[in-house]
Amino acid sequence: MRYLVKIAYDGSKFYGFQRLNDLLTVQKEIENSLKKVFKQDILIKGAGRTDKGVHALEQAFHFDVDYEMKLDSLKKAIQRYVSDYILIKSCHYVDESFHARFSVKKKVYVYKINLGEASPLKEDYYLQPKFAIDIKKLRKVSKLFIGQYDFKNFVSGEHNNTISVIYDIKIKKEKEILSIIFVGKAFYKYMVRNLVGAMLDYNKNKVTLEGIAKMLKKPNVTRQLSTAPSNGLYLEKIFY
Repeated sequence: MRYLVKIAYDGSKFYGFQRLNDLLTVQKEIENSLKKVFKQDILIKGAGRTDKGVHALEQAFHFDVDYEMKLDSLKKAIQRYVSDYILIKSCHYVDESFHARFSVKKKVYVYKINLGEASPLKEDYYLQPKFAIDIKKLRKVSKLFIGQYDFKNFVSGEHNNTISVIYDIKIKKEKEILSIIFVGKAFYKYMVRNLVGAMLDYNKNKVTLEGIAKMLKKPNVTRQLSTAPSNGLYLEKIFY
């Protein structure tokens, strides 16, 4: 039996999603909970890996087990044993051909910036910049990233393939919070944070539009721009 589970979590309380020895991660918490529910080791497959400090309003994973449980009962059972900083949002039966990662059609990430007075209570959840933000400049540079590109210069680590599609980038301001919303097919390690970092570098006149465009068109340029901190990043939605 294959189950799909959707969750939310406070990334400031974990060393990322992926299981790490002796460190508290979301995957480790979930698998420990499932072991208590099913009395056996359960390996989950996530829709993606969020880094240390990155939050999720909707993350997803699937797992297999030779036992059929009512979905509402499963949801309550997992929640009973998991950390208070993880919310089990929903459980679903899925076909065995379904894969939490490979069946994804698109993802939505949002990066949140506090434009108001800095607060220690917001430090884990927003970027609180010590420089002025020009929203018009952010909108202008964001248009460069929409489309299909080889994002090698905006991805960290080694990957066999760094080509992806960004369908849309929206920038919205609600009261003192600025949200940069990315909608795309796949996002590689640090990709959203590096894109936001490039946008902020342009905002601070550290790079030109032409320089960023060259990094997209010529992925072997290997120029490194800033990486935005993890605390402002949220995985908002996954579409299957």
